[in-house]
Amino acid sequence: MNLDAATLGILWPAFIAGLLVTATHVPLGMQVLDRGIVFIDLAVAQIAGVGVILADFLGWNPTGAAVQIAALGAALVGAFVLTWTERRWPEVQEAIIGVVFVLASSVAILLLAKNPHGGENLKELLIGQILWVNPARLPLEALFYAGILALWFGLGERLGRIGFYVLFACAVTISVQLVGLFLVFITLVVPALATFYSRKQRYLKAYAIGVLGYALGLIASAMTDLPSGSMIVCAMVVIAAAMALLSKPDVAPAKGP
Repeated sequence: MNLDAATLGILWPAFIAGLLVTATHVPLGMQVLDRGIVFIDLAVAQIAGVGVILADFLGWNPTGAAVQIAALGAALVGAFVLTWTERRWPEVQEAIIGVVFVLASSVAILLLAKNPHGGENLKELLIGQILWVNPARLPLEALFYAGILALWFGLGERLGRIGFYVLFACAVTISVQLVGLFLVFITLVVPALATFYSRKQRYLKAYAIGVLGYALGLIASAMTDLPSGSMIVCAMVVIAAAMALLSKPDVAPAKGP
């Protein structure tokens, strides 16, 4: 595939979607890493995916508001459950998140078991279809993301545990339908991880990793005719690794026991 006008017409909505996801997931990812609950995004995203699959199973319009409500409702229920477990059993929260993820994945597989397109639907949930983002939806989704960012940077620690999980669930619910579960996870974790020991200008570095990852991944995908989601993952990890190696650490690694 060449970078002609038709290709660029497909790539630009995908890139805008990547920018929107990066905008919200970089600060949320830093918080996730600091809290030591790295796999929460996978769990909440999978729960939101179960909401979408359940709505499809019930025959609801896939582009209707009911599907969005089902996805957000499922994600919020998952978020409240994880808020409760973190308060009650903080020492094993990561293990609980892992169990919730596997449980949600199993429920999704069961719901899709008799669907003739079940395998394709599951693949789309995981890898996403970023190249087929609907440009008409982007302004509304940008508005939602702007609201999430305003609450996050405006309230900060005052959000508390419940506020964090609710915002997180809202962001992930939108993102998993835009770009898929893998890209949601990689955008949350990789920029935050690459800048964990180099906190000077951390936001600038983390956002650069996300933007370059989506841009170079999409271009490489178009040039090689390879899957865009997987190419973005590879591009972002390579860029993040280079950034981590070239940045001077200003936070000392914690010593082991």
